[in-house]
Amino acid sequence: MTSASGPIAAWQPGTPGGDQLPTGPAGRLSTPSGDGHGPESGPPTVTIGSYPDYPAAQRVVDYLADNRFPVEHSAIVGTNLTLVETVLGRMTTGRAGLLGAGTGAWFGLFIGLLFGIFTVGNWLAVILVGLVIGAIWGAVFGAVAHAMTGGQRDFTSASSLRAGQYAVTVDAQLADQARQLLARIRTPSPAANAG
Repeated sequence: MTSASGPIAAWQPGTPGGDQLPTGPAGRLSTPSGDGHGPESGPPTVTIGSYPDYPAAQRVVDYLADNRFPVEHSAIVGTNLTLVETVLGRMTTGRAGLLGAGTGAWFGLFIGLLFGIFTVGNWLAVILVGLVIGAIWGAVFGAVAHAMTGGQRDFTSASSLRAGQYAVTVDAQLADQARQLLARIRTPSPAANAG
């Protein structure tokens, strides 16, 4: 795993309850580039809240959008990024050949369909021949490519980036408007208290 810290400080969010949107405290002034210098850094932004997962941050931006806030001046910034590589299983030469056959079959099917469009006679046979030839060549290339690695990587995996925190930022001149909208989440309406 590889870890890198982002430019925005981590803030502890409020605890969401039911359908209530999570809210976080107002943050500090920052810029997209993190240094605040030069014309390339863009307009200054303010972190209005930080949340432990992406759906919580997304709900806040959705709430702002529903209340006519110009969300094109906002961003969701993942901080404390971690690269996670999930191992899916062992890779053998046979399995590499099988996966290659599947990929080759799709490519052969595509080529067969292209040729089949322009075939006057038996177009189905052209498609099947393309599929079979693609599967055979895909299996050969998959098995050979895996064998040439010499056992250096005998597993399959999928990589993904995960963030420790998700900060919602807005342009500095709109920060007060965003905070006022988010304050409505924390303060229940009088009608709700009456019921």
